[in-house]
Amino acid sequence: MTPERKKKFEEVAARRQPGLTVILENVTDQHNIGAVLRSCDSVGISHIYILNTEPHLATDTIIIGKKTSSGARKWVDVLYFTDAGCCFEHVRQHCRFVYSTNLGEDSTDLFDLDLTQPVALLFGNEHSGLSKETLVHSDGNFIIPQVGMVRSLNISVACAVSLYEAYRQRRLKGFYDQSHMTETAHDTLLKQYFERHKTKGRSRKTIRKQK
Repeated sequence: MTPERKKKFEEVAARRQPGLTVILENVTDQHNIGAVLRSCDSVGISHIYILNTEPHLATDTIIIGKKTSSGARKWVDVLYFTDAGCCFEHVRQHCRFVYSTNLGEDSTDLFDLDLTQPVALLFGNEHSGLSKETLVHSDGNFIIPQVGMVRSLNISVACAVSLYEAYRQRRLKGFYDQSHMTETAHDTLLKQYFERHKTKGRSRKTIRKQK
């Protein structure tokens, strides 16, 4: 490993945001998932959650290839769940709030949310959206303001827009100027990156599964 590569790993690990993540429920398009992973890596998210509550989607594993995620799959962990209760129990260990992209009378403008707090952003299926089972775990709904004729964004685009609003808010408050991880968590993550560097070119399977 070159000194430059090692320095990059150290910088990336220091800017990871332990209080920011994404939950995808029943998202079927691997290209969408891959695009979400790229956006997550870009803003400093170290892991996301994939929740498949539909029986036909509740397979044992999900594999996101290198081409689909442009390599981000190697650096962003995927925690896979088939039970909503188990999933959100794990999410709440790291995030105080869960906000969902769901159109409703009580929906809040994305730009009015405080995304500097420990928060998970919840996105649903490309066609049917979020299930009622999942929405009960949400602390509120948000919408992305739009002024076009077709007011609908692809899920990966919606996720990217939302995450970069979180990035903007967190950057203004200096969240990327210094590490917000514990020293132990930072060192563990850095060690993982060094190990993954040795497995260049290999895809990684989901590291966790809950039923």
